[in-house]
Amino acid sequence: MSSDSAAPTGPQAAASQTPAKMPPEQKVTIGVLLVAAFTMILNETVMNVALRPLMVEFDVTEPTVQWLTTAFMLTLATVIPTTGYLMQRFSLRTMFTAALGLFSLGSTVAAGALGFEMLLAGRIIQASGTAIMLPLLMTTVLTLVPTERRGVVMGNISIVISVAPATGPALSGFILHVADWRVLFLTILPIALAALVLGRSRLDDTPGTTGDGLSIPSLLLSVPGFGGVVYGISQLGGGHGTVAAEEAGGVDGVAVAVLIVGVLFLAAFALLQIRLQRTGSPLLDLRPLKHTMYARGLSMMLLMMIALFGAIIMLPLFLQTVRGLDTLQTGLLMLPGGLLMAVLAPGVGRLYDRVGPKPLVIPGACVLVLALFLMSTLGAHTPEWQVLMLHLLLSLGLAFLFTPAFTTALNPLPRRLYTHGTALLNTLQQLAGAIGTALLIAVMGLGAAAAASSGLGAEEAALEGFRTAFRTAAVMALGIIVLGSTLRATPAGTADAHDD
Repeated sequence: MSSDSAAPTGPQAAASQTPAKMPPEQKVTIGVLLVAAFTMILNETVMNVALRPLMVEFDVTEPTVQWLTTAFMLTLATVIPTTGYLMQRFSLRTMFTAALGLFSLGSTVAAGALGFEMLLAGRIIQASGTAIMLPLLMTTVLTLVPTERRGVVMGNISIVISVAPATGPALSGFILHVADWRVLFLTILPIALAALVLGRSRLDDTPGTTGDGLSIPSLLLSVPGFGGVVYGISQLGGGHGTVAAEEAGGVDGVAVAVLIVGVLFLAAFALLQIRLQRTGSPLLDLRPLKHTMYARGLSMMLLMMIALFGAIIMLPLFLQTVRGLDTLQTGLLMLPGGLLMAVLAPGVGRLYDRVGPKPLVIPGACVLVLALFLMSTLGAHTPEWQVLMLHLLLSLGLAFLFTPAFTTALNPLPRRLYTHGTALLNTLQQLAGAIGTALLIAVMGLGAAAAASSGLGAEEAALEGFRTAFRTAAVMALGIIVLGSTLRATPAGTADAHDD
């Protein structure tokens, strides 16, 4: 019988759930981790709106300033795969201190940057801390929270994953409207330091397991592998939304070459990890993929990340290049969608604990597909309120998807795979975001070029490019419906996988 409907009811259920309640100190610990992670993930996209002013202040070109976002993503892609190993070797307290210490140091360096190179160094240091935090948060939740209560906590994590990136541009747009770009870093620095002081003493200081040492060949393969794939994809996508629509259709031969080399290194990395699972200690254990619900939930989440990042990139581009809105107006228009997801996430988590994934995922996926399809009908004279309603509709669909995907994927994992399962999930999440950005901007460029060749003017051709991209995202989102229909809640200990 499926575990979706196997939950006890009535007094029996109440009695069985009483011991599962978390102590107040554990709730505070997870709360501090959530605030820290939200701040750090929000910082990932907070620079997007500031790139134009930074080009002027530091007298750099657009390809150069793009490295503030490209280098951040590259650092995430190369550090996250190592966190599974690191969290098994060091205590949670040590990892937490390293994460927030690096992030605070990077924020300080960036806020005081005397030149572009110093600002770039600050962003790379920030990203090193960010790469550690999200796997750390998920591993801590899996360790502390009972299975039957994980839905509501994972709902809060989905705020970090989905709302923070969407909120970053709105926050930075407002700050840049009233203050200098350095205030972006000075705003988040006190929050990071406070989280470090409040959270450090609350985390377990038990040293990690000993086991085998670090696999140097794995590390040497992972850096060019993950880094090459993310760099190649991001460059093929024309950056992260700062390139005008009419410039998005070109193909960068160097980016293609780097992408191909990255894929080859990744293939060698994966084969080595499979071998090390039997003979040694892999840098990134791939055994979580043997668990059916983990693989399905992960696949669904990757499609959702493509849809989310597509909306984060494509909709602001549409509003600015077609509708002529400035960055502050664009950020404020997209802010309500992020707030809606934040409000709904905990409630969706509680519903998941009661009804399982399917009753949430299927309606959410249908709403997502509908929203993306309707976005493909946007025109040059569509009122802003209609764009706002469509973004709210898209956010509603995503709100019903993230928590079930995360919880269904991670619940079945045995304790020894928590660290590697979260590291793998977050690594592929970064790849999905880069793929979504590159794919949809490339489709937009191709659609615009095809429309221009058919005789349409520049404005109409650009508009058709956006429509083509949104239609592509809608078709891809159909896969979420298919995957969602196969999900079921699988408690830990009953997973359908072999750990050999």
